Amino acid sequence: MTHRHPPIPKSVNSHRKSGIHSSLGVIPNPLKTVRRVLLPAVALSFAAGEISPSWAQTAPSHSGGLSASGTAQSEDQLTPSDAAPPPLTPEHTQQGAVHISPEAGATNTLGTSGKDAGGNAAPQTQQEWIKRGQYVAAAADCAACHTVKESAPYAGGYAFELPIGTLYASNITPDKTHGIGAWTESQFIRAIREGIRPDGASLYPAMPYPSYARMTETDLHALYVYFMQTVKPVAQPVKANDIPWPLSMRFPLTVWRWMFAPSPQDARLATQRPFADAQLARGAYLVEGPGHCGACHTERGIAMQEKALTAEDGTAYLAGGKAVDGWTPPSLRAEPLTGLGAWSVADITTFLKTGRNQRGSAFGNMDSAVHHGTQYLTEADLTAMARYLKSLPAAQPHQATWQPDAAATKALHSGGTLTQGQRLYLDNCAACHRSNGTGYPSVFPPLANNPVVVNPAADSVIHIILEGSTVHGTQGAPSAFTMPGFASRLTDEQIASVASFIRHAWGNQASVVTDVDVRHMRTRLSPAKTQTAPPSPALPPEKQAPLPTPHAMPQSENRAEPPAGQSPQQAPSPRVGTSETTHSGPTGPE
Repeated sequence: MTHRHPPIPKSVNSHRKSGIHSSLGVIPNPLKTVRRVLLPAVALSFAAGEISPSWAQTAPSHSGGLSASGTAQSEDQLTPSDAAPPPLTPEHTQQGAVHISPEAGATNTLGTSGKDAGGNAAPQTQQEWIKRGQYVAAAADCAACHTVKESAPYAGGYAFELPIGTLYASNITPDKTHGIGAWTESQFIRAIREGIRPDGASLYPAMPYPSYARMTETDLHALYVYFMQTVKPVAQPVKANDIPWPLSMRFPLTVWRWMFAPSPQDARLATQRPFADAQLARGAYLVEGPGHCGACHTERGIAMQEKALTAEDGTAYLAGGKAVDGWTPPSLRAEPLTGLGAWSVADITTFLKTGRNQRGSAFGNMDSAVHHGTQYLTEADLTAMARYLKSLPAAQPHQATWQPDAAATKALHSGGTLTQGQRLYLDNCAACHRSNGTGYPSVFPPLANNPVVVNPAADSVIHIILEGSTVHGTQGAPSAFTMPGFASRLTDEQIASVASFIRHAWGNQASVVTDVDVRHMRTRLSPAKTQTAPPSPALPPEKQAPLPTPHAMPQSENRAEPPAGQSPQQAPSPRVGTSETTHSGPTGPE
């Protein structure tokens, strides 16, 4: 199918850089004046704090937001260019052009033959469309936000605690009362791409529709087929959002969409820009579109809009976000200390596939993203994403590189007078992360030269020391490792001391942590925020690798650090290779 795009106004690029788009097209310059008046009203609906990248529950009817029986009004109808493709019709592009492939796992576009560069045909049978939809659901990470522990896949209920109140992820199973079973395909696509419910009301931008606007008709059609024909309907209502009036008013969200969310046409044109090769184009599509990486890893403005939606919008894109659920997303650009500058394409690919590599382990929301999503992507797609991320220049080009410093290691080995932070580290952390901070890569992550450890914001380090974390098993790395929390064992002052030591040892150069910082984090955390990701429904049960349960974890065992000449792989570690291992030192941030 050939895309029918309207002519691009000359002002598209300038407005794209300012982040101002409209679902009706690009907003003209005169709206800058109106913007100054409307922005305060919009900001009333968003408090200063980060919104998680997920579908948010909306009005308290049926599913509390994603209305299962809402009927589209006349203004809700899609334009021809936004309509879903007819079944079994391959999507074509100009022959010879480098665009983004809609083909799951492909690295090039569909040509006039209906095949990608690797010779893979577009879906032709119903089963092929369903399989494609499963893959798209994994790439878009739907399960991470719409599935909660001990609940059916996609039945919703995940709580997002925000400064304005609590949002609950909606039931997106094909149940006709509590889910999306009554939605037409055009309503489904409009909600995903434009953030508009069937009843015409706007979704909260916790649903990353500014990113999903880039998704192809083929991918969205496959996703609809998968949800409606394969996902089990669940008659489970979801709690109504707990957002007090007037912040619960919805009309500012319409203005927000006009100002900050691109139209599907503009979004696709932006992501289908020319690239050096088809692999980079595919990576850009996955990262900027279904992967919605910028929803967490890009800083947001006063109205909670992402300051950049693509790499074309400037270096703010993927340069690191503000805290989400108590975790601070790091930069995914080329900063040598706080970004991915020291990571190779292979490092990134391994991390996305297994949730761990020689440089770190996934935790918090990133663990869920790997567990439910990226582990199921093909090697070709993961490499495409990694190559695209490595193509992004540093947002801080003059950042110094990490230089190792053995002073901390010598102090810990000396057995002499130690600071409180050094003593606490030896007693609680060194058995797993070693006195030189290198850990046992792919098992217990390194703390030295770790981008999250040296992040200017210490939130993630404090959070993981307080509550611990589990690196869940994946198909590529089935063993799981759990670090216990130290909230009940260490005081605020002690946690501040050991965190400050970690952030300033072995060559790390980051600011100190105070007991006030720790106290503030304690008050922000609650049991609702420590939801554990269940096994992902992205693949059929018979194809899923067995994943560990977070219950009844074995007690940690005492381990001694191996002699200096012994490699980490030779070092004894407790129950390595079993489905789950508990250790007693802080798991290094990713």
